[in-house]
Amino acid sequence: MTREVDETMIWDLGSEAGNEFLDAVNELRVLIDGGTTEEVSLRKAHDVLQTAMARLEDEFKHLLSENKLPFELEHASFRSDLVLEEGSFGAASTEDLIIGSSRRNSEEIVIDLIRPEVISDLKSIATTMIASGYDRECLQVCTTVRKEALDEFLYHHEVEKLSIEDVLKMDWATLNTNIKKWVRVMRSIVQMYLVSEKSLNDQIFGEEEEESVTCFVDTVKAPVMQLLNFGEAVSLGPRQPEKLLRILEMYELASELLPEIDVLFSDNQLGSSLRGEYREVMRRLGECARATFLEFKSAIASDVSSHPFPGGAVHPLTNYVMNYLMALTDFSQTLDSLLMEHDDVEYLSIPPLPDVINPAMVVEEESAYENSSSPEKFLAMTKHFYSITSVLEANLEEKAKLYRDVSLRHIFLLNNIHYMTRKVLKSELKHIFGDKWNRKHAWKFQQQATEYERSTWLPVLSFLKDDGGSGSGSGSGSGSRSLRPRERFQGFNTAFEEVYKAQTGWLISDERLREDVRTKASMWVIQAYRSFYSRHENRVSERYIKYSTDDFEKLLLDLFAGSSKSLNNSYRR
Repeated sequence: MTREVDETMIWDLGSEAGNEFLDAVNELRVLIDGGTTEEVSLRKAHDVLQTAMARLEDEFKHLLSENKLPFELEHASFRSDLVLEEGSFGAASTEDLIIGSSRRNSEEIVIDLIRPEVISDLKSIATTMIASGYDRECLQVCTTVRKEALDEFLYHHEVEKLSIEDVLKMDWATLNTNIKKWVRVMRSIVQMYLVSEKSLNDQIFGEEEEESVTCFVDTVKAPVMQLLNFGEAVSLGPRQPEKLLRILEMYELASELLPEIDVLFSDNQLGSSLRGEYREVMRRLGECARATFLEFKSAIASDVSSHPFPGGAVHPLTNYVMNYLMALTDFSQTLDSLLMEHDDVEYLSIPPLPDVINPAMVVEEESAYENSSSPEKFLAMTKHFYSITSVLEANLEEKAKLYRDVSLRHIFLLNNIHYMTRKVLKSELKHIFGDKWNRKHAWKFQQQATEYERSTWLPVLSFLKDDGGSGSGSGSGSGSRSLRPRERFQGFNTAFEEVYKAQTGWLISDERLREDVRTKASMWVIQAYRSFYSRHENRVSERYIKYSTDDFEKLLLDLFAGSSKSLNNSYRR
């Protein structure tokens, strides 16, 4: 009772002063438990004990509050470089979409949340309060202080208390930022903070296992539910393709942490309830990821263009889809298991396609899977990837029809199929699609290159055939036989200049492919021109021979650079 007039915290004077106080409390408790004290004295003893317990509550709270240690995320590892833009396929550049992920193995890290030197004092106070029948008050103080510490941690790491409505109203950029924070914090909280909190409670309450478990669960249940509610809100949002990688990341992390959650909350009914909530949110995230993936394929099919893409270059849709698939390989096992749970392994259904897409082409492409040499691993995912690329190709075929120039149609398909093939060969996709797919698509873009050569250069070179050719590409005829050599030179020059003006504005961005197409064109043009020139140079005036073979070699190097040029009549040898 002498401490009641002294506001100095007892344990600030040292453990010895604290132990002296506890000895007095324990002596008082023995006196009460003995039952030999007179009634008046017993009543007085109970009053003194109640006063002592109130003081111990204050001392307990003071020790917990003043000796807490900050918790930092220095050990956390999460994917931070994934950026997807919201909107249509064409609106997003996804070259930076690939996730640099080094998967962190599950590991238990216990850190000090309270200064170790005060643990024994906290344990002594808790033991005395519980023995005196004040276990509820002791647990309430510990729960309140430790929950404040966890809330403070979440606040400092900008994890807001958000309702489901708040999350559903977020634009993608804000949601993306919040998901990144969720992943980082969730991993650290489960693998470090909760493990450390449980260890701290075990140290403080010692043999009092029930009190330790109760204090732990009561401390963390609200912050954990705050994190789980965010996961649930994400799973309820629109199935937009740009969200899939983040949702897979959340689901994969939840799956990875599940064994640790089961261990942490295995002891009582309240812990069991939290485990059930966790599993339900994980299930919803998985279902959301699967549905979003299937929606992605439908979105590809329904991406309709009203105007041809400039220059016949790689379409943003192709860029988006292939980089998207590359990024998904980082989640191969997770995605495959989600798809396997819902797919008939023997058959992959094709989503309804818009009228502009030719379903027969898609079925033909997908049936190739059954006879492919694709790896046995990730069967469900591989089937869906085959389906996605076949839907993409069917869409590209429709987009190619928007070009009036047949040659430009072939350049467009050449660019896009080559891009798809290169992305597969230079990434983990090559293990998903297999050798047969790779060979087939290499043949496809080579076929487009051949068709381009024929549609562009046969009409031009027809002027250089002595047995006919009017530049129409329709072969010899009575009119073409009447052309004299100088008229053939003139016709060829005009036809070449038209090709030059058009095709310098076309774009083949892949340097090696561009050089290959230019080289083939050079072989066609120069060989035919040199042969015709050698036969007629002495019969035609120099003013009709506008270009030399060296000129053509230089001019052909200007093709497919994406910047239209015109020769007009200013070019002279």
